[in-house]
Amino acid sequence: MNQTPLMPKATAVWLVENTSLTFEQIAEFCDLHVLEVKGIADGDVAHGIKGMDPISSGQLTREEIEKGQKNSNYRLTLAKSKVLIPEVKTKRVPKYTPVSRRHDRPNAILWLLRYHPELKDSQLMRLVGTTKPTIESIRDRSHWNSANLQPQDPVALGLCSQVDLDAEVRRAARRMERERAESGVEGEELTPAGTLLPAEETAGEASILRRREDQRPAEREVERPLTVEDVFGPRSGGDEQS
Repeated sequence: MNQTPLMPKATAVWLVENTSLTFEQIAEFCDLHVLEVKGIADGDVAHGIKGMDPISSGQLTREEIEKGQKNSNYRLTLAKSKVLIPEVKTKRVPKYTPVSRRHDRPNAILWLLRYHPELKDSQLMRLVGTTKPTIESIRDRSHWNSANLQPQDPVALGLCSQVDLDAEVRRAARRMERERAESGVEGEELTPAGTLLPAEETAGEASILRRREDQRPAEREVERPLTVEDVFGPRSGGDEQS
């Protein structure tokens, strides 16, 4: 598939006005619909757009245009650029969290620290858009609102997507497996990490613990009531015969 030229509509305008190429050839070269090229020729499309010469811009050669004019089945190819443009790597921008959701971030961080301790601080920062000092304060319970924090799923809060969370968990799992392999420790000896628990399981964990606490008093040994022997001692042999 050929690359699309710069300013395809302006290029199509120039080709319609200055060449005898067919509408199909121009449409395929400029990545436009044939009806759109016909509209340019009829004056119904691209009002006020000035045609751009693809020859002067180095995107098309005169020889290529002549080949297309002689053979209506010929497909134009974009000329290779003589200047190599290096790929520009964009710098990662910190995740933006809406103001209405920022008060939920500590609860989400607490949830991630509790249920996914294998995640690094940098991964938590990518997921919920927080800072390392905030994570440290929540981890060591020095956060100003630590007493009122409740762990909440960041996906349910809308701070990150389930896809992003799964990707970070898998990345952490691969890292831990690599560290285990390097240290020579078998994976069975350690608790497997990087697995997402079902929502109903994580939500019901607290209720299970509460039920266990409620059952403990009933399981305690009931004190036996005092008897006469406990108060006055065992009966003598004479008392038993009488």
